[in-house]
Amino acid sequence: MLKKGTKAPYFEGQDENGNLVKLTDFSGKKLVLYFYPKDSTPGCTAEACDLRDNYERFLALGYNVLGVSRDSAASHQRFIAKYNLPFHLIADTDLTILKAYEAWGEKKMYGKVTEGTLRTTYVIDEEGVIIDAIGKVDTKNHTTQIL
Repeated sequence: MLKKGTKAPYFEGQDENGNLVKLTDFSGKKLVLYFYPKDSTPGCTAEACDLRDNYERFLALGYNVLGVSRDSAASHQRFIAKYNLPFHLIADTDLTILKAYEAWGEKKMYGKVTEGTLRTTYVIDEEGVIIDAIGKVDTKNHTTQIL
């Protein structure tokens, strides 16, 4: 996991609509950049809906919210439509962003060691510095962890 106080790695990727999204798009703004394993699974849905339900709070405090998973843009479109998500999701199908943010690696699932997305959230300040790093995400109360 990346450490607080370090410069956020530059990224660029396509959102659910095929638009290019870059870290530099958020220069001068705060960003909640969250990494999650899979669209429409119980934990990921709980996390996304908690962020959705508190989205206006994030905006009022000057935060943008952006999700990243290895799902396709089409999967992201369905996820956004089904749960009325107000923020964009990046389709990182080649794992470039996940690996740059140390959100890809070994994890235990049902007693088996597998490789996959490590549910992680970074809060990045206006200058592109990581001001918080959350590795033990409470999917149902993630906004409380962030704020």
